[in-house]
Amino acid sequence: MAGRTVTVEWNGRKAHAFVPDTLAGFAPELSEGTIRRTERAAAAIRRVGDFTSRGLEVAARLLLRAEGVASSHIEGIDARPDEVAVATVDDSIGGSAAWVADNLAVIDDALGERGPVNARSMWRWHQRLMRHSDLAAADIGRWRDRQGWVGGATLLTAAFVAPPASELDRLMDDLVGFTNGETLDPVTHAGIVHAQFETIHPFADGNGRIGRILIARLLRDRLQVPVPPPVSVQFARDVGGYLSGLVLFRQGQVDAWAGWFADAVEHAAERTVIVMSAVEELLVCWADTAAGLRRDAAARRLIPQLAQHPVVNAAVVAQLLGVSEQSARVAIGELATLGVLSEFTPSRAGAARPGRPRQWWVATDLLALLGR
Repeated sequence: MAGRTVTVEWNGRKAHAFVPDTLAGFAPELSEGTIRRTERAAAAIRRVGDFTSRGLEVAARLLLRAEGVASSHIEGIDARPDEVAVATVDDSIGGSAAWVADNLAVIDDALGERGPVNARSMWRWHQRLMRHSDLAAADIGRWRDRQGWVGGATLLTAAFVAPPASELDRLMDDLVGFTNGETLDPVTHAGIVHAQFETIHPFADGNGRIGRILIARLLRDRLQVPVPPPVSVQFARDVGGYLSGLVLFRQGQVDAWAGWFADAVEHAAERTVIVMSAVEELLVCWADTAAGLRRDAAARRLIPQLAQHPVVNAAVVAQLLGVSEQSARVAIGELATLGVLSEFTPSRAGAARPGRPRQWWVATDLLALLGR
């Protein structure tokens, strides 16, 4: 990959911005070692697909909570795991948890879509992602109309200066076309699309999170798995390697970036299988813990539902089990006594809205597994 530098003006000062070459017809030469790494990564993702087909697809989708949390963490947005989980079902939860919950919602929306990715897809994701942001409404759900950069307080001190806004329509049309093609192996394809998106930096904010959603969408579509592994977790564990890899890509060292990316994908897939095995074991453990309850007790019937609904209240449980809210409260109380559920208490930052907060209960052991 290569590109050119162009002169841009910012607040009366001149600077140099990078404009990448387009991807149409791009066919990188990968070393034999990198090709093997991409093949191992693809095989690891297919093993995730085999695992989730055993009835754990819902739990695997919950594992994407880790993807959203890690992707937000890379951007400096952190929140308590239980607060994020509650924020996904309760709009009254504010602060960073609401931001992260929006990231989770976009991932879920993107993976619920079928068909080609296009500009409108990404605009739609951006609108949902930036719902709690400070961006002006005119900057949400559209390409930026001003100069963008990465790192540094100003463009003049930036680590990287993105292409001018005048280049965005041309570059993003090219990227969309490349995204929907299949000329490369799936892992290299996802890595190049992501790196090119980050280089173009088409939005005023939220580029990293949208770019990592593209990875999940491509891996799912190209490898035909129900749920892709949470790759952002690996990125968050080696942010320096991730950012360095993007620099190498811009310098034309695509082989180095593709190899690093493939390793991150493989490790993420291996971790997914380990976590899903642990979720299976936890559900069995919970069932054993509740063995002393009546066989038809609502609490026992609630346990399998927690893999899909780790945050519940009486109304949710009543709907899930077809029981009265009084019976639901009894079931929640029994599972709380057994240590399966814990009452949720929001932080001061999380309880953003006035009024009496709704009472929620969380499966804290499950959330801990999904976030480890």
